[in-house]
Amino acid sequence: MSTPQPQSSSPQPSGPVSKDRAYRSPAGISGGVLVLALVLWLGIDALVAGDGSTRWKALAALVFLVPLVAAYTVRPAVFANDDRMRVRNPFRVIVLPWSRVESFRSAYTNEVFTEGGAKYQLWSVPVSLRGRKKAARQEDRRAVGGAGGAGGRRRGSVLGGMGQFGSRGDGVGSGAVEADGPVRAEADKVMDELRELWEARQAAEGSRGEVTVRWAYEVIVPVVVGAVALGVLLGVG
Repeated sequence: MSTPQPQSSSPQPSGPVSKDRAYRSPAGISGGVLVLALVLWLGIDALVAGDGSTRWKALAALVFLVPLVAAYTVRPAVFANDDRMRVRNPFRVIVLPWSRVESFRSAYTNEVFTEGGAKYQLWSVPVSLRGRKKAARQEDRRAVGGAGGAGGRRRGSVLGGMGQFGSRGDGVGSGAVEADGPVRAEADKVMDELRELWEARQAAEGSRGEVTVRWAYEVIVPVVVGAVALGVLLGVG
């Protein structure tokens, strides 16, 4: 009689889980931190030095402004791995498996489209027309002569690692744009990396799934409460 073999009760992973590459706008974050510092300084000063309704108005303004400013500056980010991309916008979080992505578009804003025709803006990858013009000028200078081209390639490699946008992780990152390739604005480089990852992984088994959208109530609720409270306090004087 054969002896039954013991079986493990814990499921075995089907494969290694890839790390997320995070794309944020350092310029947006730094600007948001400065605005938040100013709002907090003025609000706390009004709370400490003010009297009567001034303190309540200052408190309501802080509850309204702090999450609102943070939502548009510090919060936005795009996370991408081998299976999907996660778009964290000011008031929503959208998870898009690569199999559901239809295309990307870069015009005055950077956007991703799904198979069903839905469009989502990538808030953390803002388009810089100034950056595109600067990249075009660098590309023109590089095309003129060898000396300018060498300088353009060196500048491109530095920008790829320390440009306007940050990317972390393995695989497709800031180095995905070749140093000797065409000079591109940093936001366009990010979109190129996302397109390359999507094209490579859209047919993969792990990239299947449904698009999910979650409202960021942790941001919406305090903003609405603060706005209503501030409006009532201003209305009654």
